[in-house]
Amino acid sequence: MGNVTFRTREGQDTKIDGERLMAFGGDLRGALLLPNAPEYDAARALWNGMIDKRPAAIVRCRGAADVAACVRFAATEGVLLSVKGGGHNIAGNALADGGLTIDLSLMQSVRIDPGSRTARVEPGVTLGSFDREAQAFGLATPLGINSTTGVAGLTLGGGFGWTSRSLGLTIDNLLSADVVTANGELVRASERENADLFWGIRGGGGNFGVVTSFEFRLHALGPQVLSGLVVHPLDDAPQVLRSYRSFTSDSPDELATWFVMRLAPPLPFLPVEWHGKGILVLAMCYLGSLEDGERITRPLRSVGKPLADVVGPHPFTGWQTALDPLLTPGARNYWKSHDFLRLDDGLIDVFMDYARRIPDPQSEIAFAQLGGAVSRVGSSVTAYANREAQYLVNVHGRWDDPAKDEACVTWARQLYQAATPFATGGVYMNFLTQDESERVQAAYGPNFARLVELKQKVDPENLFSVNQNIRPGQKK
Repeated sequence: MGNVTFRTREGQDTKIDGERLMAFGGDLRGALLLPNAPEYDAARALWNGMIDKRPAAIVRCRGAADVAACVRFAATEGVLLSVKGGGHNIAGNALADGGLTIDLSLMQSVRIDPGSRTARVEPGVTLGSFDREAQAFGLATPLGINSTTGVAGLTLGGGFGWTSRSLGLTIDNLLSADVVTANGELVRASERENADLFWGIRGGGGNFGVVTSFEFRLHALGPQVLSGLVVHPLDDAPQVLRSYRSFTSDSPDELATWFVMRLAPPLPFLPVEWHGKGILVLAMCYLGSLEDGERITRPLRSVGKPLADVVGPHPFTGWQTALDPLLTPGARNYWKSHDFLRLDDGLIDVFMDYARRIPDPQSEIAFAQLGGAVSRVGSSVTAYANREAQYLVNVHGRWDDPAKDEACVTWARQLYQAATPFATGGVYMNFLTQDESERVQAAYGPNFARLVELKQKVDPENLFSVNQNIRPGQKK
């Protein structure tokens, strides 16, 4: 074969001899895919349908040795390197046009140790696979809310979900990780080994290496939890949200209560005449006894005149997949996000204004409750710094028709701007889109300078640059 054109980290084209490339691929346990391979398009497919990138080559790794070989190859040849786990990253950082992509999706081992209550998880594992294995032993660790999300990207950005108020962020339950660093070495990172690297990967994203194995702490949980939805007409949202604000200000850590404002999907428990109309959805999950959950959630569930209340006992694994039908891969997605200390009246007004002009039935305003165990960890303990936030909004623009790009993106950006006066200035790194590199420092707050120092130490050439990038030597 002839030469293959790659993109360098400096943005230039470089040609690599085809025989050299094939020799590299022949030494791998996994597969080297070029654009003419039948599997290439499936391997480059991402959750966010707005992202359409074409790497020069994709390596479907089978283990840490393959990952290390890819890192060394990219460093030696000077080519752009990206890392793909579950492919859910909203910004599309799993791929780079003209680059070499490390595809971890075939590394799917989950090993549960019920005795020590730990799990060893490879980076191609999804949340659903992890949950199923752990729940077979009545165990869990805090993860996200969409079962097709990859564990690796979620963890490296912090990771939060229904159990985080009680059990902390995903990174607060990370005990160790095996990491391939920029020099191609495999090292263990934990509180005792390479502690600075361990600090950085807990919230610092993929800036410091490729994690090939995660070790998590597990907690007894389930098999059933009290969970479900309470649905109100959108017109009743101001009254309900003021009650929500009072209720969540002192609700126990075992309870997480979120809300969503959107157009009603055709859910079987909603009256048909409400399908497609504006609704407010309260979503809740309680980790204690079912009886305590019924008693504790009753005051909020009694507010107003709900269209439906389907809160009840559900298998935890089922609740973890409840939102999957609304978050299927392939749709076009554009997000904007803020952290908040409180839900001000003015913020409720902003949400109401924009909820009345949602541009597509798939778009929504999603508001998560944080606090609890998340906020009891010091802001400098991990790279994830914005521990004081009690709430988070994800302005979730989602649609199918490319002709609606401008309307949906504009709606999300304008809502974000209108909500800015009520926000802390912080942001969850995993929710940053491809055009928000200027917000990376806000994601790390007071930890940013230390992260730059760590980057200079472990990746001075910025080999791992296709991410929400922390550049070596970067100034504020």
